[in-house]
This record gives sequence, structure tokens and C-alpha cells, in this order.
Amino acid sequence: MPARINAAAVFCGSRFGNLPAYKEAAEAVGAGLAQAGIHLVYGGGYVGLMGVVADSAIQAGGRVTGIIPEFLEAREVMHRGVTELVVTDSMHTRKQKMFALADAFLILPGGFGTFDELMEILTWKQLQLHAKPILIVNTANWAQGVLAMLNEAVSQGFASPEARGLLEVVPDAAAALQRLELIPRSDSREALDATARM
Repeated sequence: MPARINAAAVFCGSRFGNLPAYKEAAEAVGAGLAQAGIHLVYGGGYVGLMGVVADSAIQAGGRVTGIIPEFLEAREVMHRGVTELVVTDSMHTRKQKMFALADAFLILPGGFGTFDELMEILTWKQLQLHAKPILIVNTANWAQGVLAMLNEAVSQGFASPEARGLLEVVPDAAAALQRLELIPRSDSREALDATARM
């Protein structure tokens, strides 16, 4: 079934993590997006799971845009083999550009940077700056701690049950790719307008 969306942003680790399943998930997502004709938007690095998802998409013939802040470019961690490499002046601008290009967000295993990206894009959705799907790909239950934190925020009265429902959890890469098939194309003008308000 052909994909109904144009592009998906993937947030994931700049390290590999401790389990082989994490790398396997990144490979499956990268290749699956390419095979579905979905443009991969990601953080522009060649290291860790970021590099794996990009390499897998490239090897499968996909279009890949990496977006990286200039201070990381100076450290030479950017992926020079992507279709397009965009260098930004800050981390925040990087996230704005990724948001504007993407119709959906996939959260793969990662560390503090991945948590930051997840929480910002989730907060933007809570503030009704967008209505794009956010999927946590819970490979090998890596995200259980994150989900527990979100649930605790609800139970402690700091977030509503409705806010907790603004993201979806899928068990693996295959389920994430199947979910993307059901997402209608977003209005790119709406995305640009939302970006201008941030």
C-alpha cells in the first residue's frame, strides 16, 4: 500500500544503546520509509542510531534530509551522504525545520537529546500548534521509563488524561510503518504557519 504522507521525522540516539534490537529497529525504519516513498527527515548525524536510520534509507533508495546545527557540523559528526544536509544556527531552529518538513514523528530509542525532541514536539501539540501524529516505537520496551514519567504527570495532576493521549505507542518498527499508512497528508501551509508562531 503506498504511503499517504510525504515525510516523517525520526528522533533517535547518537549512540547505539546496549541491545542489538535498537539497531535493528533503526535499520527497519530507515529501509521501510524509503520503500514506502516517505521522505526521511532526521538530525543529520552519521553516528549511532541516527547514522543507521539514514544509511538504511539511503541504501533502500530513499530521500533523506539531515538537519544539523552548525556547532555539530564543526565537530564533523554530520552525514555527508544524505540527499540534502541543512545546517542551522541553533538546536531550536533545527527542531523547527524538522517540524515544518514532517507529517509525522517517530521516536526511536535514544537518550537525553531524543527525550528533549519528544517533549518539545509533544508540548507543541498540547499547545495546539500542530496535530501531527507522534509515535513512540517501544522497541524492547526501551521507553517504559519515559511512559511512566508521562503517566505520573497525569496522576499527580500536572497533565490531563487528554494530553497523555496526544502520542501513540507502537511495539516495533513494523507497527510504526503500518501506522504511517493510515495518516493523511498534512497541510504544509498549516505547518509553516505553526512554525512562524514558535
